[in-house]
This record gives sequence, C-alpha cells and structure tokens, in this order.
Amino acid sequence: MSTDTPPRLLALGDSAWTLEFGSAIDPAINARVMGLAERVSQARASEPLMASVTDVVPTFRSLTVHYDPLEADATALGERLRVLAQDGHQAMQPGRLWHLPVCFDADFAPDLPRLAEAKGLNPDEVIHHLLAATFRVYMLGFQPGFPYMGGVPPELHMPRLPAPRQKVPAQSLAVAGEMCAVYPWDSPGGWNLLGRTPVVLFDLRHAEQPALLAAGDEVRCHAVDRATHDRLAAEIARGLPRETFLKAPER
Repeated sequence: MSTDTPPRLLALGDSAWTLEFGSAIDPAINARVMGLAERVSQARASEPLMASVTDVVPTFRSLTVHYDPLEADATALGERLRVLAQDGHQAMQPGRLWHLPVCFDADFAPDLPRLAEAKGLNPDEVIHHLLAATFRVYMLGFQPGFPYMGGVPPELHMPRLPAPRQKVPAQSLAVAGEMCAVYPWDSPGGWNLLGRTPVVLFDLRHAEQPALLAAGDEVRCHAVDRATHDRLAAEIARGLPRETFLKAPER
C-alpha cells in the first residue's frame, strides 16, 4: 500500500473503528497514522460528530478510534474518519526527544558479548552503534509503558532469544530484530539485553500520563558508568523530574 492509498476502514466490534494504512513497519506509514491521530484529537474539540470519541490508539500501521456506541452515529463517524485520513500533510511530525542515560555494565548487559560476537563486532562497537541511533516510538504495548521503537542500526539486528527469560529486570534496554525497547517492569522477556537505564518508564505519580514515552516520541541514549546510574536511580526515587531527560529537538 503506497502512501497515497486510502486506508482500509475496519469495524472493531461495535465501539471502535480501525483505519489501516499498510502492512509494513515503515516511517512513512507511521507518519500517516500519527497525522490522523492528531487530526482526530483536534476534531474532537470542535465537531459534535466527534464528541463521542473516547480514545485513539496508534500502532505501527493503523489507528483505532474508540467511541461511545450509545452516543455515536457509527456510520457517519466512520465516514468522517475516512475523510480525515485523506486530509492534511503526511510528512513525519517530530515528537518529543528524550535522552536516556544507559549503563552497559556486564550485570546489566548479559547479551552484549554474544550479540557482538554474532555480528563480528566488539562490545564497544555495539555500544557505539546504539548511541549513534535515534529510536522512534511506534507504539506502546505488551506492558503499560512498553515502547516498541524502530531505528536499530542494521549492524545490530538480532533475533529474539530461543527461549525467553523468566524475569527481565525493569529498565533493561533490549533489541530484537529491527526493534528496540526498554522494559518498564520486571517481567518475562525474550529480547537481547544490552544495558539498563535508571529512568522509570511508567510512574503512577504522573496520573495524567503515567507512561514516560508516547507514540511519535524519539529516544537517544548516552552512556553512564555504574556510579552515575545508581546516583540517578536514587535521585529519581526521591522525585527528580522526568523532564530532566527531555531535550529540545536538535533540528
């Protein structure tokens, strides 16, 4: 499906529409998804037809729009969404830019030596590639606040582990295939663990937006030593503002 092809409008039960823009993980397709999400949010504030919308959920290639079935004219809403999907500029819109400190100590990066060997690199070269990358958050899923991020350099593409670990520590930085993620919680997981950040990715003290990252955000990493990691973790626990790690876009 090209970037000019109209999206497919699919009913998701009796209280949501999904607009599907393609079938690939592609920045241009995701730009269309995020552009529609923004236009729906704007329309909710000004169009009575859109007042029944209760939530919008972007993914890699589609946008699901939830609505109150008791308040909505579902058919009219679907047609309006179809029109909104064809309106507006489709270029990639910049999101917030986060700079996350990451410690690559051996305790935090159990898969770093194996990935380096598999790719014919040394561990420092793997870290160099990671730090040079800008990761784009395509969607949140799997766990509250879990970011599926694209932008992993081809040199680091690596399949998931043959068998998942029963427990991955929270805040572990991991890669699998073309994707990168940071685990918000202790949980099972099969991605390759390459480091750990002290930054908390899901915090209920931020009631309006507990998840640190949102679809459309960008993430860059910088290396810190173990002492700095531990100091920042302690400061975050005492209330260091999350905006400390939010940077102005360098554009």
